[in-house]
Amino acid sequence: MKELVIEAERKNLPKVQAFIDEQLEAVGCPVRTQTAIDIAVEELFVNIASYAYLPEIGIAVVQVTVHEEPLSVEITFIDHGKQYDPLAMEDPDTTLSVKERKKGGLGIFMVKKSMDNVTYEYKDGKNILTITKKLN
Repeated sequence: MKELVIEAERKNLPKVQAFIDEQLEAVGCPVRTQTAIDIAVEELFVNIASYAYLPEIGIAVVQVTVHEEPLSVEITFIDHGKQYDPLAMEDPDTTLSVKERKKGGLGIFMVKKSMDNVTYEYKDGKNILTITKKLN
């Protein structure tokens, strides 16, 4: 497992993505899969940076674990911000037009659809959100 501890600020997104991409490239992750993971990582990190600690700035921990059987990556985001379970939000009705839909929820919906597994727990004062994606 590799770990990055970083201030939860939008300006740090490129550092977070570079850290994760380095792990993915080391195991030969296909470009298409890496792109899907990058989009999910952007959504999740920007949400932490935008909402977890407002109006303060806090720390985010990003952990990357590569599993060999089957070849997959598990990325965990940990923050000590406000308790928030994004998975509890009802999925948006994508059959409605943009004007008819409720605001919010589309980003986490895309994360849930593009990753193989997404879990959330609140433990010891920490939000812990984990995404998993097969790499082959």
